[in-house]
Amino acid sequence: MSQSDPTDHALAAIASILDQPAEAAREVEKPAAEAKPATPPPLPAFPPPLAPAMASTDGGDYSKLGPGPIAAIRFKWTARRADNGEYFVDETIGESSAPITSGPMTRDAAIRMVDEREGEARHRFEQLRHEMTGRAAAADLVRKGAGEA
Repeated sequence: MSQSDPTDHALAAIASILDQPAEAAREVEKPAAEAKPATPPPLPAFPPPLAPAMASTDGGDYSKLGPGPIAAIRFKWTARRADNGEYFVDETIGESSAPITSGPMTRDAAIRMVDEREGEARHRFEQLRHEMTGRAAAADLVRKGAGEA
């Protein structure tokens, strides 16, 4: 090995850290009264759980949320009744987007539209999730095969 080998430098740095006297390490530590136990935050499940399709009937409105682990890109469909008795469906993406409104329509048609849109979104999400897990499995097989060679 040459004298400028980065591995040598890394090993020397590690050795210098490990060779420090025990007193120096104690000086850096906080007194036990001030020390608080470190509790790591819980890890998310992998893959992230799906947000359930929620149906709400607040004030006569009917709404459902689309699937997915990220609220900022999750679809929401709301069937609402206008003052004239007709129904409209508002579709939003995330929590602060402007709705895209469809209508007027009957109450049954509005509920059917909300249910169909949510079902289509769930189907597309499941397809994408299966495609991604399939690719991950294929990548694992390639990595394992490369490690055996």
